[in-house]
Amino acid sequence: MIREDTTKKKNYSFCMMKNHLSCITANYVAKELNYHMTDGWSQGNTATQEAFKSLETFEAKFTELAEAVRELGFSYLDIWIAHLHPCWATDEHVAIACDVLKQNQLTPLSLAGGFGSTLEQLEGFCRLASSVGAGILAGGMPVWHSDRAGCIRLLRQYGIKWAFENHPNEKTAEDVIAIIGEEDMDIVGVACDTGWFGTNDCDANEALRKLAPRLMHLHLKDVREAGQHRTCQLGDGVVGIEACVETLREIGYQGPIGIEHEPEEYDPTEEVRESLRLLKSWMSE
Repeated sequence: MIREDTTKKKNYSFCMMKNHLSCITANYVAKELNYHMTDGWSQGNTATQEAFKSLETFEAKFTELAEAVRELGFSYLDIWIAHLHPCWATDEHVAIACDVLKQNQLTPLSLAGGFGSTLEQLEGFCRLASSVGAGILAGGMPVWHSDRAGCIRLLRQYGIKWAFENHPNEKTAEDVIAIIGEEDMDIVGVACDTGWFGTNDCDANEALRKLAPRLMHLHLKDVREAGQHRTCQLGDGVVGIEACVETLREIGYQGPIGIEHEPEEYDPTEEVRESLRLLKSWMSE
């Protein structure tokens, strides 16, 4: 795969990028397993929900999460649904989460995850997103394929946007557009995951250019090699992250940029911290 030459002299006439930079809390998918996740993503999802759903311990767990995000230097976050899920989150859970976020001066930009195979499940996510002030559902929506009109009705009812996130099956930008279609562009768009494009050996920069009119969120992720989904610190993998940032500048993208790094076998904290530092430096060049 041909990567863009990041050594080329930059010649941009516009201002420093001012996108909201967020921490996607799914970075801690393996935390509740002491970073020994041996059975895939669902294992981490289950362990996280089990750790967070009890109302007796939720405030302490959610506070620990929020403080970790804030300590890294973020003012924004994307809440992975295992940390706050409508199948168990009561009004009290939501009130606690809102208080904790306020106390830590954190603004939620989206819910991140998969948003249900029925309209009833989707409505639960829409209601939750509205309650915490997150304007975007960033991820998959299985019910979309069976009841598009119903999904649009719920999104409009709650004032929520859906940004579809590419995963293993979407190998090109065209695959993504084929899923979301060309209608309702004001509320239906893309949360581009650069890491999955890298895993699929697709040029993330080219994908960003093609998806530019539909970009609502960006999950900025690097991976160690094509063919595997082993995430790493931004700039240490094969995606060409600095070039991606230049591409975002070229296309004038002003939406949120979430840093995503979800290792299964170690704590990503310091690499996420360094990724944020690097991203800020690339954005200011």
